[in-house]
Amino acid sequence: MDSSSTVALVTGGSRGIGAAVALRLAEDGVDVAITYVSDGEAAAEVVGKVEALGRRAVALRADAGDAAQAANAVGETVRRFGRLDVLVNNAGVGLLGPLEELAPDDVERVLAVNVRGVFHTTQAAAAHLGPGGRIITVGSCMTQRVPGPGGTLYAMSKSALTGLNRALARELGGRGITANIVHPGPVDTDMNPADGPYAGPQAAMTVLGRFGAPGEVAGVVSFLAGPDASYVTGAEFAVDGGYAA
Repeated sequence: MDSSSTVALVTGGSRGIGAAVALRLAEDGVDVAITYVSDGEAAAEVVGKVEALGRRAVALRADAGDAAQAANAVGETVRRFGRLDVLVNNAGVGLLGPLEELAPDDVERVLAVNVRGVFHTTQAAAAHLGPGGRIITVGSCMTQRVPGPGGTLYAMSKSALTGLNRALARELGGRGITANIVHPGPVDTDMNPADGPYAGPQAAMTVLGRFGAPGEVAGVVSFLAGPDASYVTGAEFAVDGGYAA
C-alpha cells in the first residue's frame, strides 16, 4: 500500500480505543473514516484532531448492529475517499450479567453488534480491498480467560470473532489481504475507567498490575495496518498486560 493515499475505516471511532486507533493511523499518514451511533460531538472532535494532523477525515453515523447501516458506512467511505485499504472492526457493546438474567433482547443486541455487525462490515469492505488490504478486528481478553461468572454472552460474542478471523485469513489471503485480531485486556476508557468500582480486581488479574491505555492497543493496530505486518495473517495479539498469561 502507498501510505500517502491509504484510507482506513474505524468502526466505533468516536471514543476509547476506536478514537485512539483513528488518531494513531492519522499519525501514520492514513486518511480515516470513523463511525458512531449517538455522540456526534465526540465524533466531530476526533475528525478535527485527525484533520489537525494533516489527514482527511469523516464521521459517519452508523449502527453496527444494523446490516444495512454497516454496509452503507463502507460504501460511503469509498465514495468520500475513493478507496478503502484498512478496516478496523472496533465497534462493540459489553453486557455482563448472570446467565439466568440475560433477556432475549440482550442476546440479540450483543450478537447483532459484536458478531453480525463485524461480519456485515467486513463482507462489504472485502469487495473494495485490494492487494495489501488489512482487516483488523478488536476482540477481547475474555476470549482467552473468563475470570468469573457473568461473562457468558460477551465472551461468546467475542470468541466468535476468533473463528471469523481465521476463516477470513484463508478466504482472502489469495487476494493479498490479511486478517488479524487484537485482544485488549482492561483498558482505561469511558466504558471501563481505571478508577471505576471494578477496576482494582481487573488490574490485579494482569501481570503488570495496571490498566492499559487506549494508545497501547492502537500501537498494535498501527503495526498490523503497516508495511511491517505484510506477512502476518490469521493471528491473535493479546494486548492485556498479561491478563491471560
